[in-house]
This record gives sequence, structure tokens and C-alpha cells, in this order.
Amino acid sequence: MDNEYGADQIQILEGLEAVRKRPGMYIGSTSSKGLHHLVSEIVDNAVDEALAGFCDTIDVTINKDNSITVIDNGRGIPIGINHKSGKPAVEVVFTILHAGGKFGGGGYKVSGGLHGVGASVVNALSEWLEVEVYTDGKKYTQRYERGKVMSPLQEVGDTDLRGTKVTFLPDKEIFEETVYDFEVLKQRLREMAFLTKGVKIILRDNRGEEVVEKMFHYEGGIKEYVAYLNRHKDPLYPEIIYCEGQKDSVYVEVAMQHNSGYNEGVYSFVNNITTPEGGTHLAGFKNAITKTFNDYAREQKYLKDSDQNLSGEDIREGLTAIISIKLPDPQFEGQTKQKLGNSEARGAVDSIVSEQLTYFLEQNPSIAKIICEKSVLAQRARDAARKARDLTRRKTALESASLPGKLADCSEKDPTKCEIYIVEGDSAGGSAKTARSRATQAILPLRGKILNVEKARLDKILVNNEIKAMITAFGTGISDDFDISKLRYHKIIIMTDADVDGAHISTLLLTFLYRFMPELIKQGHVYLAQPPLYKVEKNKIAQYAYSDEELNQILADIGRDQSNKIQRYKGLGEMDAEQLWDTTMDPEKRILLRVTMDEEESSEIDLTFTTLMGDKVEPRREFIEANAKYVKNLDI
Repeated sequence: MDNEYGADQIQILEGLEAVRKRPGMYIGSTSSKGLHHLVSEIVDNAVDEALAGFCDTIDVTINKDNSITVIDNGRGIPIGINHKSGKPAVEVVFTILHAGGKFGGGGYKVSGGLHGVGASVVNALSEWLEVEVYTDGKKYTQRYERGKVMSPLQEVGDTDLRGTKVTFLPDKEIFEETVYDFEVLKQRLREMAFLTKGVKIILRDNRGEEVVEKMFHYEGGIKEYVAYLNRHKDPLYPEIIYCEGQKDSVYVEVAMQHNSGYNEGVYSFVNNITTPEGGTHLAGFKNAITKTFNDYAREQKYLKDSDQNLSGEDIREGLTAIISIKLPDPQFEGQTKQKLGNSEARGAVDSIVSEQLTYFLEQNPSIAKIICEKSVLAQRARDAARKARDLTRRKTALESASLPGKLADCSEKDPTKCEIYIVEGDSAGGSAKTARSRATQAILPLRGKILNVEKARLDKILVNNEIKAMITAFGTGISDDFDISKLRYHKIIIMTDADVDGAHISTLLLTFLYRFMPELIKQGHVYLAQPPLYKVEKNKIAQYAYSDEELNQILADIGRDQSNKIQRYKGLGEMDAEQLWDTTMDPEKRILLRVTMDEEESSEIDLTFTTLMGDKVEPRREFIEANAKYVKNLDI
């Protein structure tokens, strides 16, 4: 196989010029997300060597100057002359867009790089990049600056090493920020290690006084990934169900395990790339488990009526699963290229999971019984939830009286101009109703803390008055009934007191939105209001401070003396309507924080909600202890 990966397997498709002009087209954005994506591109190349069976260790270091070094012990990028270009293949890889060993010709059977643009794009967006190749007992090096070759490929001595070392410094002219976040890289590299069983990935941060190092190495691969995601939950059975096989050039791996919770956590990957919008491989998985469990439950008489069927939702209640497939030519669909379109993937996943899951259930009847009984309970709850949901569905304009009685609606009918404030308590709600602009601002006061949806089934959630009021007011429905085109307000603003209780209520509301209306967060409709923490008055002129730093700045500006009156706001109810408008609700002056989520980190977001809002106390304590140092404002 070695002789298939030579200089002429590197194919050239087009030049590099556009990358620096339009970096967002190639790495998504020039924000922090794009910055961290550079590391993934280089690590992906090393993982491809691991998938091909030539690399077992990948070493990633954040250097003191915030440059990144990635070392692998693979075959080393070919250094021979590529005959189409007349240049060494390694130079082609780093300087010509769409050049790589991933376009057929025997270099790789499967690869994680989507478009073969990885190395050249990283090079184009770096102030400088240096590559070292260790092959056939020799060490070769080349340096580039902003994508341009600074010196020819040079042989610089002998070596016992094998592989490739890439060091690059992201370009300050391109990126809005150039400081790497260790936690972000840790999550991405951990995921890569889970998805590439056996490979060892080491992450090292040399920027502090002490070197921080993490190693990820999972011989169990995605089975260990499921165990990791379920570690703060209560698994219903100790085994992790694992299916593996190959069909029509599609290699399929699936691992799954049910827990006692009610939320589904199913994550899909293609060639180690996350597919947040699913696709054919996820459809094949869902079809396989729905059919297999129904056949088994009917055969074992867990379903009493011959026409009774468990839905996929029932069977997936409390399921954590990873679907990871590898195939030679992935086709991605949709605006964001996050959905797999290959039809052969559906059939491959369906047949492998159906066959192996059938064997597992027959060989493990006690586990099969536990899953079937949970699914039947879920079905009953779903029927009850359907009845409750029918009551909360948004009525037509003619039936607008069905909107919750405590909602003070706005008169504007164009949702793009409307916003709704979710406010805790009647006193703050009263101030907000007086303060608001009636044309465009609606107010929905909630009494007390809403139900923690992390600990309840859908039927219980839908009879909770505060949750019913929100669902009806928003108009979109929830879960499978969700329709964003029916959203009545394009800004949903959570406005709570700036204290511990307020933070808890915000978290409960965000948990509900994340679990049942995640699209509202993904599409940027959810905001947190930022009421001021302090009012500073001097000579009858009032100023507001939204942080301790801002308070100190105001005091420095006006002078610190006895005539200053400083009021610490503990709640929105302490402000009169005029103050609330000026500080928190006036679109010209207010500060809103938009709530965002990165779909590529969905498994980690899920884990965080489980940790903070789930039943287990110990993981929550560990999380708070580990993250306490990052807290900026905590009210005593």
C-alpha cells in the first residue's frame, strides 16, 4: 500500500488566491471558531494517516507565542516531485488549494478533510508556517509566510523519526482574535480520539508558568464515547450495545446505551466529521432500531395489541448513541454542508444495525425487557402529552383570546419587529408592562421558578402552567410540532434579577428552550437582558453601571466623595418603570446578550445541561469546583 501514496497521488485542482480575500468561505468565520478550526484541519490530516493504518500518535502543542505545533508519526507527506506542477508534493499540499491525496488515485481510502483544502488554507491564513517531514531516514523542511514559499524544500539532516511536523502562527490581519482556548481544543481532540479508536492524541499548553497536558487514548473508541456521555446519568443496563460492519464500501460503527432520563442524545459522524443535521446514516439508524424493537416487542408480547406500535421517539427516550461511518466519497447537503446525502449509507447502517441488534436482544433478554418496558411507558406518556399539546398549540388570529391571560401582548403584527420579555414575578412584570413600548414589546410575567424539564417527562412538562403560557405565547409549538415560521416574536428576551435566584430562573428557562425549541437558540432569537447592578447619583445626575469595573470607572470619572449616592440593585422590582426603560428595555440604550450554540459541540452542551440540571449532585459539585475560577460576577 505504501507505493500507492507517492508524489503523483497529490492532485491539483485550483490556486490559492481567494483564501485570504474570503477566509469565511473556507473556514466558516474569522472569529474564535475559525481560529480553532485551523487546528482541526491539520489534525484531520494526521487522523487520516491513522485511519489508513500508518499513525498511532498525534501531538498538539500550543506554544508560548500562541503558535500551534502538530506532530504525527505517519508516513510523512511525500517530498518527491509532483509531475503536474514540477514542485515537491509537500509544497503543492501547502500552497495549492484543492490539492491532496484525497481525490482518488490510491492515497487514502477515506479521509476526514471535506474538500482537500486543509493544509493550504491553514498556510494561507497564517503569518508563517513551517513544515518538517521525516521520511526514509532524512529530515526535510520548508517555510512559508502568508501562503508564499520563503525557501525551497531543503534536506537538513538524518533522523530516526517518521512523520510530519507542522507549526503555524494564525495571522492577526485575518482573525478577530488569535488566542487559543485550551478547553475548546480539548473537547475537539477528545472527540477525535473517541472516533479513531486506538490513536493517542496529546494536547499540551506551554503558555503558562506550568505546562498543562492532557492525553486522549480510547481503545474502545465510540463505546467509550457513549460511556463518557452517560457518566453523569443512570444507565439502565451496564452493557453498551455495539454494532460494527462493512457494506458496499461503507464502514459502520454504532454504540448505544439507554439511561433513566427522558432526553435523546444521538450524535452522527462521517469520516470523523460531525453531522449536526444528520442525513442518510442517521435515517438508517433510526429505521433499524424502530423496526427491530417493534418486531422484538411484538414477538415477546410486550405490545398487547397487534396494531400497537412503538414510535422511534418512544424507543429513543433516554438513549445515548454514536453513529460513526466512514466512506470514500461523502456527499454533503444543505446550506451548511452538515447533512450526509449518500444513499448507500442509509442501507449500510440499516442492515448492519438491524442484524446485530436483533442478535443482541435475543442473547440479552433481560436488557431487551428493560428497554421495551421503558419504551412502552414513554408511549403512554407521549399519548398523554399529545392531549396536553393540543391544548397549547397556537390558535389562529380569530382565536387569539386563547393567548395566556397574563400576557401583555404588543399591537404590532409583524413578528420581525416584535419582542417578548419573559419576566420573573408580578412586581417586575408590572414595572415592565408600564415601561414597555406597547407597539413592539410584549411582557409575559412568570410566577416563581418553572419546572426543571431535565427531570420530567413531556406529559408532566406540558401541564405546567408557566411552560404552557410560554409555548402558547411563542406560537411555534415544541419538539416535532415545532414550526419556526409561526414564531410571533423574533426576540425572546429573558429578564431576571441580577442575583443567584435570577440566574437560576434564567438557567431553567434556557434548559427548556434548549431541550424543546433548540432552533430558537440556533437561529439567534433568544437573548438575556442585562439590568444594571448599580445606580450612581451625583448632583441629581444618575448613571448606571452594569459591572464592578464600570462602577469603578464611573467613580473615577466623577470623583469619589461623600456626595455620591450608590444604590446596588438586587431586583428589577426596585426600579420604577422609567428607570427600567432607560436601563434595560430601551432598544437605543439597553445591553442584550444573544444566546448562541455551536452545533459541532452539541454533545458537550448536552453533557453540561445534564450535569447542572440532572439528578446527580456529585457531578454538579465537581463542575462548579472546576469552573469557579471563570466566574466573573457572583452575587453573595
